[in-house]
Amino acid sequence: MRGLVCLDMDRVLVDHLSTWQVVYDKLGVSNKEAFDLYNSGKLNEWDWMKLDLELIRNGCMELYGSELTDEILRELVDDSPLMAGWHNLIQGCLDLGLKVAIISGGMQHTARKIAASFPSDEDHKKRLGGIDFLTSKLYCEGKDTLLDVFTNGWTSCHHESGIRRVEKTGRYQVEMNGKSSIVNLISSRYGFKKSEIVSVGDSAGDITMFNSSGLGICFNPYNDVPKKHADVVIEEKNLNLVLDEIRKFLHS
Repeated sequence: MRGLVCLDMDRVLVDHLSTWQVVYDKLGVSNKEAFDLYNSGKLNEWDWMKLDLELIRNGCMELYGSELTDEILRELVDDSPLMAGWHNLIQGCLDLGLKVAIISGGMQHTARKIAASFPSDEDHKKRLGGIDFLTSKLYCEGKDTLLDVFTNGWTSCHHESGIRRVEKTGRYQVEMNGKSSIVNLISSRYGFKKSEIVSVGDSAGDITMFNSSGLGICFNPYNDVPKKHADVVIEEKNLNLVLDEIRKFLHS
């Protein structure tokens, strides 16, 4: 492999504020209270996630009269709108011989579904950075994916009734301001040097990812904060432009 491309998901691969917000919008709820508590330093990220899952749980009960299950939450986030050029970007990187990883605080179902669009020749297996068996079965005929996926979201457990209940603990793999640790984990696993890594993100949470890369691309910037930390800034919401910059980087 020639190098590694690390992609944020929300506002990069997904054309929406966040995959979490997709769910809030459908349930007609707002996480402003928990968001404000986090920003004021009164709440850590994991506890913030737990409050957001409780908000979703209550919203599901109010709207559907049903407890929150894995199936319902997958359905709520399933049609998250994807960014123009997302498939061409990832396939283009793979064709260039690059390893691709999704590193995001967004919900795992969307990231895994994206990854399942790029199946390998190997059957599904449980691995760090892999997709779950159900996603593999539904979207890539039981195969593994060529991508690595690290995200947040939810966990679920089997109930005697046969349903999979969403647990209260949440799924916390990616620290908002600590994405560099995931970049370093992946680069160590596959033997990439910093000069061989490209990172693509939109916000301050991606700055550590930029700093761990030979090329940092700020795409669809959330605000001005991350721009000065990136090597390239792309304002237009078209991921084909990101692929162009990666090609230039490889030939520089």
